[in-house]
Amino acid sequence: MQMLPFARPVIDVGMIRFFDMFLGRSTAMRALDDALRAAGLHPLLVPEPVKLTVIQLTKKHAAAQVQETAFADSAQLLAYCILGHEQFADNNGSEAARRADERLEAAMDEGDRLDAKLILLAFHAGLITPEIADRIEIDETHTDQE
Repeated sequence: MQMLPFARPVIDVGMIRFFDMFLGRSTAMRALDDALRAAGLHPLLVPEPVKLTVIQLTKKHAAAQVQETAFADSAQLLAYCILGHEQFADNNGSEAARRADERLEAAMDEGDRLDAKLILLAFHAGLITPEIADRIEIDETHTDQE
């Protein structure tokens, strides 16, 4: 681990996976991994810190839903942003792609919702496909405040 003055330690993703061997993956992480697979995106394509953030955001914003359902909804939108419309439709069908597209449009219009935060997460993590990135408008002053 590298320590910088006044900074958090840099934790390698391999270290997280090392602890998983002994402690096991959390039920939330397993549920999200399963939801990502079901959405057509292999969980190893999503970095662990992004998955942890998705779990935290989903738990915070979707408290009324059952955990697996909430993770499935989040995974669908995240997979749409990462795969793009065409590949997402190939894996999930045109109806699921249309619903994800509507969620993307609604998130851009309404702003401060879980969907908007998931899209911003994919964007800032560098995971979003250029096709989707070109469609969203990011207000830099708004994202600096969060």
